[in-house]
Amino acid sequence: MAAAHLPDDRAAGAKLALRDQLLTARGRLPVAVIAARARSRAEHLLATEEVRRAATVAAYVSVGREPGTGPLLDALVAAGKRVVLPLLLADMDLDWGVYRGPESLVRAGRGLLEPAGEPLGADAVATADVVLVPGLAVDRTGVRLGRGGGSYDRALGRVPVGTFTCVLLDAAEILDDVPHAPHDRPVTAVATEDGVLRLR
Repeated sequence: MAAAHLPDDRAAGAKLALRDQLLTARGRLPVAVIAARARSRAEHLLATEEVRRAATVAAYVSVGREPGTGPLLDALVAAGKRVVLPLLLADMDLDWGVYRGPESLVRAGRGLLEPAGEPLGADAVATADVVLVPGLAVDRTGVRLGRGGGSYDRALGRVPVGTFTCVLLDAAEILDDVPHAPHDRPVTAVATEDGVLRLR
């Protein structure tokens, strides 16, 4: 059972400590393991009814030691899906652009890769049938731990209730309890190398 909401200051301290622990563990993963898990995660997601039926999928480009999204993005495009990826704005909110393959990506701030082309607007995420988000951990009620910028909490706030929202993690990052504050937006599923688990 998840803990009650913490006051913002207490939640922030607990999240900071947990982020450090999780990022350290990710840093120890061999590149070959990250790549193998990315392929497995893509296969599991592509087999879900939600992704099979989706016309538009909101996703993201993994960076560094994040669970990899490269195989997933290419498979979604090959399956005929319209894929939209985030563009990080100066205020940490997210705009969106259409992904047209690896050659359509350009380098952006914070080491990110973003789609070239005309931005679609912050509300474009609301048109997606499936929304795939990054994170560092999740608990079984759907409480997700992000990097701390609040970008995805804002984006998820625009997504209609009932949309399949899924965080991409390693299996060890599903925890019994994740500290959270009232503004944190839950997700409905988690995809790991072991499969897709529905939450809440």
